[in-house]
Amino acid sequence: SVLVGRFNAANLLGVLAVLLVSDIDLDAAVDSLSTVQPVAGRMQQLGGLGQPAVVVDYAHTPDALEKVLLALREACVGKGGQLLCVFGCGGDRDKGKRAMMGRIAEKFSDHCIVTSDNPRSEAPQSIVADVVSGMATGSHEIIVDRAAAIARAIALARHGDTVLLAGKGHEDYQEINGVKHPFSDVAVAVQALNEWSALNVRNEGGMQ
Repeated sequence: SVLVGRFNAANLLGVLAVLLVSDIDLDAAVDSLSTVQPVAGRMQQLGGLGQPAVVVDYAHTPDALEKVLLALREACVGKGGQLLCVFGCGGDRDKGKRAMMGRIAEKFSDHCIVTSDNPRSEAPQSIVADVVSGMATGSHEIIVDRAAAIARAIALARHGDTVLLAGKGHEDYQEINGVKHPFSDVAVAVQALNEWSALNVRNEGGMQ
């Protein structure tokens, strides 16, 4: 399966057990699991094949963010790459988790960019300040504009690196002051990956 992480492996083993007790042949069961694809916005993978890997995930709680970062950290170590994380926290929600998520992102990624999520009625800068209160000075970047933050992270990444875009997952909007503006982490990431490839092709051509 293309699913990443120990938690997905545990889920697949659970499904395999159900298939086996339902008298499904082992080989057939394993073959069927190999075709399982991630749900949109849940460890959804973009890039690779000469580009940095980009993973879009809905992780918006401390526990979920830690699990995703740990899973991706294992993959990064295996290929000698670095792990970059772009994330924010939603407005009008549990403020107590913000500093905690900042500490987690700082601990388990090589570089993190704190940005806006769905600020709702709160000022994005205020939410970001709550997040970075749990982080060491100088250990991160702050780019409130989420599209710019995603573009920055992907531009920084090299082949072999992984960029996690956490918090919004499948959502196709960003909620600001009661208005849902069209926005997709996936669409922004695809555009940034295209720009990354174009820039690197030009650079390679210039060095020949």
